[in-house]
Amino acid sequence: MKRFLKSYQFTFLLLSAILLGGIAGVLFGPKAAIVKPLGDLFLNLMFMVIIPLVFFSISSAIASMDGMKRLGKIMAGIVIVFLTTAAVAAVIGLAGTFLFNPLAGTDLTSIKEVMDSFDPAEAETEKVSLAAQLVNTFTVNDFSLLLSKSNMLQLIVFSILFGLATAMTKEKGKPVADFLASGTAVMMKIVSIIMYYAPIGLGCYFAAVIGELGPQILSGYARTFVLYLGLTALYYFVFFTLYAFIAGGKDGVKVFWKHAAPPSITAIATCSSAASIPVNLTAAQKMGVPKDIAETVIPLGANTHKDGSVFGGVLKVVFLFALFGKDMTSLTSILAILGVSFLVGAVMGAIPGGGMIGEMLILSVFGFPPEALPIIAVISTIIDAPATLLNSTGNTVCAMLVTRFVEGKHWLQRQMSAHA
Repeated sequence: MKRFLKSYQFTFLLLSAILLGGIAGVLFGPKAAIVKPLGDLFLNLMFMVIIPLVFFSISSAIASMDGMKRLGKIMAGIVIVFLTTAAVAAVIGLAGTFLFNPLAGTDLTSIKEVMDSFDPAEAETEKVSLAAQLVNTFTVNDFSLLLSKSNMLQLIVFSILFGLATAMTKEKGKPVADFLASGTAVMMKIVSIIMYYAPIGLGCYFAAVIGELGPQILSGYARTFVLYLGLTALYYFVFFTLYAFIAGGKDGVKVFWKHAAPPSITAIATCSSAASIPVNLTAAQKMGVPKDIAETVIPLGANTHKDGSVFGGVLKVVFLFALFGKDMTSLTSILAILGVSFLVGAVMGAIPGGGMIGEMLILSVFGFPPEALPIIAVISTIIDAPATLLNSTGNTVCAMLVTRFVEGKHWLQRQMSAHA
C-alpha cells in the first residue's frame, strides 16, 4: 500500500489541485480569473525550457545510438513492430472518437465564444502549394527561427540531424555527445524543479479556465476518461490477443495470457514503464522470448513504445478540435490527426519529457494558442494509469512479435520443445 501511495502521490496531488481549481472555477465563475497569473507563471516556465529541452534530449538520444548497429535484424524487427502497433493504435483511437466524441452533446456555445478570442485561424492566410507546405512544415529558412515554440517540428528535424552527425563523427564527436548528455540531465533537472510548482500553477489555471468556460467542460473530461477506458479494454484484451496470435498462433495466445498479469498489475500499481522493466523482462522470458531479444525490446520499449500515449494524443487533438470548432471529418484533418497522434505517442515517447513536448507539438502543428496547453495537460493526468498499462504491458507481446520476425514462424514451438 505504501508503494502504491508513493508511486501515485504526485498524480494524486495534481488531480487534487485540478479538482480544487475546478470547484473554485464553478463557484466563483469569471472572478476566478484573478488567480490566472499564477497559472500563466507555470505556463511561461514550461515554454521557457521547451526549446533547449527538445534539442538536448533528442540530439543526445541519437548521438548515443551507435552501439545499436550490431543488433541488426533485432533492431529492424523492433522498428517494424513498434511503428506498426503505434499506427494501429492511432487508427483505433480516432475511430473511437468518431463513435463516441467526448464533447458530443455538450453545450459549447459559451465555450466557443471564449475559444474564438484565442483562435488565430481568423487571419487571412496566403495559399501555398502542398510541396511548399511540406517544406515549411519540416524546415525554416533561418536558424534563429528554430528558437521558437511555433517551429517545434522543424527543431526536431534539426536535432535529429545534429545527433546523427555527432554519432557519425565517432571519437571526434564524443565531447559533443558528452555535452549533449550533460545538457539533457541539466534540462531535466530544471523541469523537475518547475514541476514542484505544477499543482499550484495547473490548479490556478484550471480555476480560471472553468470560470471562463463554465462547468460544461468538466463533463467533457469525464467522457474522455470513459472513452479512454473503453479503448484500453478493447486494445488490451482484443489486440494484445491478436498480436500474440500473430506471434505464436494459439500457443502464443495461451503463453501470453498465462504470464500477462504480473506486468499488467505492476504497470497500474507503479504508473511507470521504467519501474515495470524488471517484471516485464521476467514475463517476456517466461513467454519464450530469447534473452537477447527480451533485454533489447523491453528497455527500449519502455522509452519508445507508447501505444497508450498514441490514444492519448488522438483524444487531445480531438478535444481541442471540438473546443475550437474545427472540422475533423475531412480527409486532410483525419490524416493530420493520425500523423500527429502517431508522432506524439510513438516518437515523442522516446524523449525525456516527451508528453509535454508532444502537447506542444499538437499546439504548434494545428495552430492552437498556448492557452490550450493546460487544457490537454489535464487529459494526460487523468489517463495516466491506463496509458501506462498499454505502454508497458504491450512491450511483452511486442517482444513476442519481434521474436517471430527474427527467428521465424515456429520459434515458440522450438522454445517449448527445448524446455519440455
